[in-house]
Amino acid sequence: MTVTVFPVRLFFAVLLMLLAWPFAFAASLGRSELAVETETWWRRICDIALRGIMRAMWFCGGFHWVTVKGEPAPPSQAPILTLAPHSSYFDAIPVTMTMASIVMKTESKNIPVWGTLIKFIRPVFVSRSDQDSRKKTVEEIKRRAHAGGEWPQIMIFPEGTCTNRSCLITFKPGAFIPAVPVQPVVLRYPNRMDTITWTWQGPGVITMSFSSMQYLPLYTPSEEEKNNPALFANNVRSIMAKALELPITDLSFDDCQLSLAKGPMRVPSNSSLLQFNRLARRLGLRAGTTDTVLEQQASKARKLWGYTLGLGDFAHYLDLPVTDMLTELHSLFNQHGDGQIDIREYVIALSVACQPSKAMDTLRLAFGAKEDRAIVEKDLASILRTALGVAEVDVTELFSAIDTLDAGKITHDDFCRFVEQHPDFAQEYLLSSRTTPSTPHTAPLVNGFSVAHYDMEEQTCSLPGQKRKED
Repeated sequence: MTVTVFPVRLFFAVLLMLLAWPFAFAASLGRSELAVETETWWRRICDIALRGIMRAMWFCGGFHWVTVKGEPAPPSQAPILTLAPHSSYFDAIPVTMTMASIVMKTESKNIPVWGTLIKFIRPVFVSRSDQDSRKKTVEEIKRRAHAGGEWPQIMIFPEGTCTNRSCLITFKPGAFIPAVPVQPVVLRYPNRMDTITWTWQGPGVITMSFSSMQYLPLYTPSEEEKNNPALFANNVRSIMAKALELPITDLSFDDCQLSLAKGPMRVPSNSSLLQFNRLARRLGLRAGTTDTVLEQQASKARKLWGYTLGLGDFAHYLDLPVTDMLTELHSLFNQHGDGQIDIREYVIALSVACQPSKAMDTLRLAFGAKEDRAIVEKDLASILRTALGVAEVDVTELFSAIDTLDAGKITHDDFCRFVEQHPDFAQEYLLSSRTTPSTPHTAPLVNGFSVAHYDMEEQTCSLPGQKRKED
């Protein structure tokens, strides 16, 4: 059928997309990205025509039946729709049926024909080249959500990636930060054989498919949920999972990125960084963590050289209340079991978790603000142990290979030059039988995840109750 059915389906799908273009172009004339124009009769006609054309396109693509259950709420009551599970590009069917706005990368609007169709639904554009893009996107979603229903509803897939629909993974908080009522929408593909899922392997495109979408009752957040988007997201996920009769898991797209990141500092599959990432996400510590914020965190941590933080001081440092979750996070760095941690360990772990593909940038932060800042062998062991999330690491051989002059210390530039010549240094020198992975804990236990003391310029401490670490 690759040479019979598929070409026919492709021909009619492309034909209908070209037919939709003039309607989308006409309806988009004179539009502003900052305001909503008054709906006119001809724009309404364009909208109806586009819905019909796009439904016909999906029919030609094999989706002959699309069942809609439940009662959709108007934009004034539910400015945001949360859809799950997200498993395929076919999940665009609800978008074309409702003409709701979505979040898309800025480059999409420049694609011929497709870009015009995209601009018609007034998406929230996000730029990958702009470091502040995520913050701007959240602000735009909040602005539209609080506009009293003037803007079209925003349709968001809070999982943030495609899964195989066997469970619901952790929801990202973006759809819940505006703290407005949301309407959950669950998607089903009741095919006898799964030809839909698009995760690591693509679906077939020749099988006739069925699709179903169900609007669940409007979910209005409590005051606690308004102040805690992660809690809001988790409670909505539980309702959607119950409707789908699926389990939930704490895994997220961020965990996938962390596990699959390439480069010299690839994270081991059983690294404690995965446990750290889960806790940091739940505590909201990842939100808004840009390169600039990480630089500030590193600078602040360097000023606390020689001091350790107990649980209360750690909570004060993060401006968070002491909870079981924060206690568990603190215990990950409690190397000696004395209830005290080095805050620099936290900054290194946060940097790796937030930018796993830029682990070398994390090492630059750990080495210090000055490029010629030199560290000794135990410093390197401490840094690499935390960056990899392992219990113990023997860097004697690695340090000797870098320190060719037998100076007893190395700089960040020395380390970078060595990595350029040995891109697999971690596997060759560190992640062998000599290295023991750390085990995540759910109670305050001694954990080898933490960094031991390494020398930095001495600074005064401004936080109360801190304990001076003995050399």
